[in-house]
Amino acid sequence: MRVNGDRDPMRSPSPILAAKTATHRKPPEMAIPHHLEILRQGVDAWNAWRTSAKGPMDIRLNLSEGLTLGNLMKPWRKPDIAPDLSGADLSGADLSKANLSGADFSRANLSEADLSEADLSRAYLRETLLSRVSLVDTNLERADLTGCRVYGISVWNARLDGATQSNLIISREEEPAIQVDNLEVAQFIYLLLNNARIRHVIDTIGKKAVLILGRFTPDRKAILDSIRETLRHLGFLPILFDFEKPSTRDIHETIVTLAGLSRFIIADISDPKSVPQELGSIVPTLPSVPVQPLLQSGYEPWGMYDHIKRYTWVLPLFEYESQKTLLQDLELRVIAPAEEKAKELTRK
Repeated sequence: MRVNGDRDPMRSPSPILAAKTATHRKPPEMAIPHHLEILRQGVDAWNAWRTSAKGPMDIRLNLSEGLTLGNLMKPWRKPDIAPDLSGADLSGADLSKANLSGADFSRANLSEADLSEADLSRAYLRETLLSRVSLVDTNLERADLTGCRVYGISVWNARLDGATQSNLIISREEEPAIQVDNLEVAQFIYLLLNNARIRHVIDTIGKKAVLILGRFTPDRKAILDSIRETLRHLGFLPILFDFEKPSTRDIHETIVTLAGLSRFIIADISDPKSVPQELGSIVPTLPSVPVQPLLQSGYEPWGMYDHIKRYTWVLPLFEYESQKTLLQDLELRVIAPAEEKAKELTRK
């Protein structure tokens, strides 16, 4: 097997190599020693075996969890030199949880392989066929994915810090090549191009989504729920966010993202908790999204409210006596002005 001398060191747990039938009716069998030996002989021997009449075309190799680069090395190879698996046919292989850090898979066929929770950090994957591959919780930090074919890929919570993601081809091989430079948005872009319903949903969100912010204590939540029901009745798509849960960076980023997708925002600032913090991030950065603040009689705006209300896309504070009076005025004095402001900002 050829080697690439500039690869990073690998850990070398004991080898585990199992095989299971394509029907998945039987559990994986124990390792078949000669499978590992063939893989050690190099890519040419491995590919010839896979395509031979008596090869494992009816078997899905299970190389999961126990597979490491150390397992693939011939005894006389230095442990800090990674094997070259460029061009290898590993299509359909179960490589979940495998330690493949630093491996060279350039121009290899990994189509329909399961790489969930695998370690592919610093791996070399240039022009690799990754169609219909599962990348769930996969470590791809500092990997080189340049020129990969990623049609049908499934990417969820992959670690991509420092990864090179240029010229990713999201279309089928027989279709004109469409390239993007981000693995996580590749599947989304393809959906936009090929699914009219998805485009309609996104268009609907931009025109109809309304983010509702406020407290989720029992008395406050009843008011928020009534706002949501009125918005639904008027044909809007209300998004209600629970601020009673602990605030984290992920939650904060989610709120800002939802705000950016919204037609306008209704924020009940009566007895606020996290709402001031979120509005402090949303308002200055989203001048195209109107904000309609509400305040129930008996409450006062928080101390820094004057800093928020100076922005022209923040509508005048609407004060209400009770849930009943709010519902009476909601359509004409809260929703209608917010919608008109959204139209005004869109025309600019």
